[in-house]
Amino acid sequence: MAELLAHDALAMIEYRDDPPVCLFGDSEEALQRVARTAATAGCRIAGTTKITADLDALHRTPASVALVELDGEAEEAVTIGLLDWARREAETGGRRSVISLPSRSIDLAARWAWHSGIELLCGASEPERVLAVAWASRPAAAGLHDIGRDDGSLILQQLTEDVGRIAALLASLTDEEAAALEKAKASEPEGQDEPGLQAEQIRSIIRARRLRDQFFRGGLFADPAWDMLLDLMAARLEGTRVAVSSLCIAAAVPATTALRWIKALTDRGLFVRSADPQDGRRVYIALSDDAARALTAYLRAVQRIAPAAI
Repeated sequence: MAELLAHDALAMIEYRDDPPVCLFGDSEEALQRVARTAATAGCRIAGTTKITADLDALHRTPASVALVELDGEAEEAVTIGLLDWARREAETGGRRSVISLPSRSIDLAARWAWHSGIELLCGASEPERVLAVAWASRPAAAGLHDIGRDDGSLILQQLTEDVGRIAALLASLTDEEAAALEKAKASEPEGQDEPGLQAEQIRSIIRARRLRDQFFRGGLFADPAWDMLLDLMAARLEGTRVAVSSLCIAAAVPATTALRWIKALTDRGLFVRSADPQDGRRVYIALSDDAARALTAYLRAVQRIAPAAI
């Protein structure tokens, strides 16, 4: 009889390899949303915690992936504590995070949760949220075909296009591009921008690019890296600083896509992050000196062959 009971008990055990995740939210609605996302991504929920002033629960939660859903309901100090915890977890390799937040919190998140182990989402669609969770919770070797078995997987595969573009762009910055940057650097007087190049000229280029959207579908010309380079160049000439939220707007793509590009181009050294000395909750993005020299050299070349274009 004992052997029979033991056999029955073993038969009732469910062995699952679904990746475990822990959920955090600052409202009941946020927790419900992130739970649905986790379920769709095929994850097993190992713990659910509502964010409160007591952040001790963060250190007691299981799972190697944290899914954070913010509606802006928690006090700012509590949100900062959560974001800082996610950053430290990513830095130590203890936990990866997917953080979904409202647009008004972009600058705060960029200050406290800017790490390759953290995926920031802002106004993301449900398929895009599922994709981010799947990436964070599965080994690098796992593919998108592991996510779902219906048409939803096709949508998720399509959503990798912008990330693929980023990877392709950065991979193309090989020795030839590095040599071109050095050439541009050598041709520029140290600390001096191109004489005659005005911020208003750059702004005119940006306005002309946006004008296309009135005649063609905007997605046809989506080029966030270039739009952000131009915006940062104009700001450099104006002597102004650009916050992450403003740069996302300049990118003219969904905020989540813009955040991915900003992070990738910062990691690559084309953009530089700096903290606001008067407001520790905000960071600014600027062109690196090498990127500014290369862009100046390009604009100078365009001026020579087509003066009216600048």
